[in-house]
Amino acid sequence: MSDQENDAAMMDEMDEDQIIMDDETQPSSSLHTLPTRRFYLTRRGKILQSTTERYLRDDLGYGTMLVPSTVTGGKSTETIAGKIVNLVPWTIESVSSLWNVVTSTASSYGNKVRLAVIDTNVLLHHMDVLEYLRASDDDGNNDKDGENKHIAIANAIVIPQTALEECRHRSLVMYRRATDLIRSSSSGEDGSGGKRKICFIVFADVHHSDTQIKASDNNDAIINDENDARLRKVAWFYGNALYNHLHDRSMDQDSEVVFLSDDVQSRKLALLEQPSDDNVADGVYYKARSMRQHVALLQKEDPTLHLLDMVAQFNSAPDSTNRSVDNASKEIYYSPHIDSSDLSYGLKSNRYYQGTYRSNRDSHTEGYVTIRRGEDRVAVVVKGSDDINRAVDGDVVAIELHSIDRWLGSAEEEQSDKQKGAGKKESDQAGESAKESPEAGIAADTAEPTLKDIDNIAEEVAVDEEGQLRRPTGKVAGIIRRNFHKNYCGSICTIEKVEKKEDNDTPHPHDVIAEKHEREHADGVTSTVVFFPIDNRIPPILLRTTQRDRLVGMRILVSIDSWPADSEYPLGHYVKTLGVTGTKDTETQVLLQEFRIPCEPFPAKVLACLPPADYKIELEPGRLDMRHLPVLSIDPPGCKDIDDALHCIELPNGNWQCGVHIADVTHYVEAGSAIDLEAANRSTSTYLVNKRLDMLPSLLTTDLCSLKGNVDRFAFSVLWEVTPEAEVVDVEFHKSIIHSIAALTYQQAQSLIDKPDKDCRDDIQAGAVKRLAVLARKFRERRIRAGALTLASPEVKFVLDSESLNPTDVQAYTLYEANALVEEFMLLANVTVSKKILRHYPTLSVLRRHPAPNRSMFDGLIQKARTKGVSICIDDSKKLADSLDEAGKKLSDNPYLDKLIRILSTRCMSPAQYFCSGEYQAKDWHHYGLAAPVYTHFTSPIRRYADVCVHRLLAAAIGVAPLPVFLSSKSHLHDLAANMNRRHRAAQLAGRASVQLHTLIFFAGGEEGEGGGAKEEDAYVLDVETSPNSEPSFTVMVPRYGIEGRVRLSHIAAKDDENLIRDPEKHRLAYKDAKSGKMKASVAVFDKVRVKIWVRSSRDRKELIVDLLEPRALADPTVLEEKERTTKKKKLKTKK
Repeated sequence: MSDQENDAAMMDEMDEDQIIMDDETQPSSSLHTLPTRRFYLTRRGKILQSTTERYLRDDLGYGTMLVPSTVTGGKSTETIAGKIVNLVPWTIESVSSLWNVVTSTASSYGNKVRLAVIDTNVLLHHMDVLEYLRASDDDGNNDKDGENKHIAIANAIVIPQTALEECRHRSLVMYRRATDLIRSSSSGEDGSGGKRKICFIVFADVHHSDTQIKASDNNDAIINDENDARLRKVAWFYGNALYNHLHDRSMDQDSEVVFLSDDVQSRKLALLEQPSDDNVADGVYYKARSMRQHVALLQKEDPTLHLLDMVAQFNSAPDSTNRSVDNASKEIYYSPHIDSSDLSYGLKSNRYYQGTYRSNRDSHTEGYVTIRRGEDRVAVVVKGSDDINRAVDGDVVAIELHSIDRWLGSAEEEQSDKQKGAGKKESDQAGESAKESPEAGIAADTAEPTLKDIDNIAEEVAVDEEGQLRRPTGKVAGIIRRNFHKNYCGSICTIEKVEKKEDNDTPHPHDVIAEKHEREHADGVTSTVVFFPIDNRIPPILLRTTQRDRLVGMRILVSIDSWPADSEYPLGHYVKTLGVTGTKDTETQVLLQEFRIPCEPFPAKVLACLPPADYKIELEPGRLDMRHLPVLSIDPPGCKDIDDALHCIELPNGNWQCGVHIADVTHYVEAGSAIDLEAANRSTSTYLVNKRLDMLPSLLTTDLCSLKGNVDRFAFSVLWEVTPEAEVVDVEFHKSIIHSIAALTYQQAQSLIDKPDKDCRDDIQAGAVKRLAVLARKFRERRIRAGALTLASPEVKFVLDSESLNPTDVQAYTLYEANALVEEFMLLANVTVSKKILRHYPTLSVLRRHPAPNRSMFDGLIQKARTKGVSICIDDSKKLADSLDEAGKKLSDNPYLDKLIRILSTRCMSPAQYFCSGEYQAKDWHHYGLAAPVYTHFTSPIRRYADVCVHRLLAAAIGVAPLPVFLSSKSHLHDLAANMNRRHRAAQLAGRASVQLHTLIFFAGGEEGEGGGAKEEDAYVLDVETSPNSEPSFTVMVPRYGIEGRVRLSHIAAKDDENLIRDPEKHRLAYKDAKSGKMKASVAVFDKVRVKIWVRSSRDRKELIVDLLEPRALADPTVLEEKERTTKKKKLKTKK
């Protein structure tokens, strides 16, 4: 039997946890192989032998570094100072060369030279510390001879091959960060006196003849212990070499070799294994420290470091001084996780199911895990801290299903949920309190997409023969792989001793948690504080920091390290400070980080794919020359990334030819190239109030691909022959070259539409736009008859100061007929292209679907509309469109109510999703909002990667280019669609968050006082809280600013006030006079009220607050008094 066959047979039967013997034959120094025999006990009781041979070399020296090459054609490349540099490996052949390398770095702590050897856990958990590098003049300290030195944890860091390979096996993210760190440290000239900032040496300990371990060194050991022993041997190798080098040359240099490991047992063995030598400092050749011990030592040498904040935490740090904590009786908050062997057996036996835990977007105390049951994928609800059991969003977990009687949907479960209040953990209550925050915000456009919409995942399963549906629930039994490599944005909250102004003035939930968990530690240097992430899916994180006072009021990045069972919240470490809370630049960084928006500059390998600066666009073979046609574009003012252009001419036969011309992005973005992979990752451009983050480099986005006026551009064109009555006779698809005669704004195009016909006879632009408008009206009328919806959005736009870019005014969007003109032709092009690619690639087409809404999503709106005598039918999109039109007629005396109902209808629907046609049945391809059987995105390839994929599919369908290989794989298309949906949604949320940020700045008076300040405006009631045991309140929409907020009537005695009338059927709150019993005032859904919008600021947060002004009988007297005082001040100021 061959070695490969023997290994395969062994893997079928062996239990990896039962290694009963390890027998190594240590070769003499003349041999170049190391045979290793292992014996395994199988579950059937057999003993199998595995023999491997490892090649050893005696020419590996003291490690390898990457250095910039002066010779072209280096083996690796890296971008250094904006330039592509060839890097080649260089072997440190002698100890003298090693000493020169170590002492030639710019890192310095006094006069001591340090070399650190790190183990796997340091790579996995302390990458932020390894990446830390600070110029010493940041604190105003320069070297005596003027040399600007840099500070890191050591002059040189040795990364053994064993540690690097184990890191790759356990976390690819950290492995990539480690390799990036090795490359980035390879720049020689860095402005620090010509010295390297720090030196990273990769040491091939696995194949180095001097770092092999003997069988006697490792009896009855498992592989992990063998790896640890080899790492200690590496540290001894370097310590011994450097000691002998300095001793032989009688060099009086303070130096040390440090083995960094968080494994307590490995550090103990490091001391026991070293032969004692009285001539060596401290009797050892190298010292073993944990990362925290090492950094604490460095921080004593330089108190300005604050590097302890970046050290990972692995226990709940019981050494507190200002809390009476009994370490022996520490509270255990969570059940222990199942160990790996039992977990593995449980997964195989289907007792447990594996999946990724995802928190709900608005709370970390509820989420779901998608599992496979047979051929179906099912979402299992995980609710409450006990069942979540320390899982964090993105963790791969093993879940155990609850019994069916505990699944959601049963009457018992619903009743139980209502009664569970006192039994909830503080963490659950904090999550719910956060959801009840009075903060107002920007109104949402659509409902959150369901799992069925996003990824075709079932949320309910049949539990009996009658087909009764319930939502499965379960609990996390164990963690398979943590998702702790992300950084989270937020702020710390510290205990603030403030006397309550009133008895009912309850503290903020953040203050309650901070009061419980903040403490000082016995070392007198560090303290534990509570960090609250912006992302509601992540629980509060306990940080151990040396700079609490400096971090208060700042936005910071934090990483999670661990979550032991005796800690109510996860433990983490500080990464870096973004800036002061509330400032525009800082909060913009925060929202980009929160929604994971790619915002880094395009790397050199992407820019290398671009055409040269002097690139000229000329007619190519196979491309249709359409430069003679009167093509023009219509876009918002100031638009630079012009995706589309239009034309319409009369044909000799009396019909019209109209065309949609889309930027030919795929001409410049080759499939599979670096720029294509970058675009696929970004998937979409992100539009914030004050900036745009492009999917493609600006040379393409705003120049070569932008269909600007009066220049030649490559395009992908769809041409229709239509009758004057808008009946399509024929359609053609061409790669083309066009010459736009004008780049019009919507307002300019509207002026051409409104221009009298007699003035347009010789006006080419006006004639084309008028013909397009005629066709667009008929296309739109036909779509509406087919059931397409006319919905609405509360979106507004800001007027920004030209210098500070702070908001000075808020305006509603003005829509012209020209907007509808462009929309109709883009819809026509997208529908036409979707049909074409689907005919040629029925299972590989990238389409966009909009599922029909569930009736339950509309129930609330249907009931509220009845209070105004309006009936809404959602049986299909046609009936919904008709009922909305009928509602508009009934509410004609108040046009905004018509718009409001359309806004709320949009919110009852999930957003559309990208998908691969082969993953859904044809009946599920339907686009509900557009009433289209099939639909795709073709018209915006500059800013959407889905359109790039569709361009490639269309090019292949018409035979002008082959279909890229990766677009022939349904699994790859599934991943592409999932990423595009995620990025598209993130870009939408980031855009909304940017609007929210600028809204706060506006109502706070601006960063420099130039904003609007507090405002009084009309608002409309969207929802009224009529539950018996709730605080009286209602939600309003402020049309002027697109703001939605909760108005609280907290001054009214909530539960037991006999004068408060709650009317759930009419969605109304009323208040009667205590003496006369007459009705004083009432608020019902869709009522018009007057509100005040203002910003409440505290030490770590700003909140947009909406207070009631009218009806006055329901308004808070203190709010009315404040209004009167403000009015008097304004009158006095006016008189003066």
